[in-house]
Amino acid sequence: MNNMRMLAEEENDDAAEVTWEDQQRINTFSKLNTRLRGIEERLELLKEKEALDDLATELELTDEDQIVLYKIGESFLHLPQPRAMKRLERDQAEITIQLSTLAATAEDCEKGMKELKVVLYAKFGHAINLDE
Repeated sequence: MNNMRMLAEEENDDAAEVTWEDQQRINTFSKLNTRLRGIEERLELLKEKEALDDLATELELTDEDQIVLYKIGESFLHLPQPRAMKRLERDQAEITIQLSTLAATAEDCEKGMKELKVVLYAKFGHAINLDE
């Protein structure tokens, strides 16, 4: 009989009332989680930086008077090697800036999600699932 009472009390803990503030926290967590997933997808796309680094090595090995094909968007342009190198350096710098900005934003999202997890798990325990 005593065990049944303990189970009933545990069930009551799982059925904690969701206040407006709690719902706002859950919504904020969801928004941060969605933003983080989007950032992770964009970070994967920006992994082309490695390909640009390889391309820089290849361009350095070509003759300076050689014309190379350089991809801009969906098109290829015929550029002299020195101009292609300058363009490549600029593209690498832009991607580096984008990567650092996205990494900082991802870190902020993770920090906010961690803080919200602590608060929400403290109140709802196993009644809420915030893990993937």
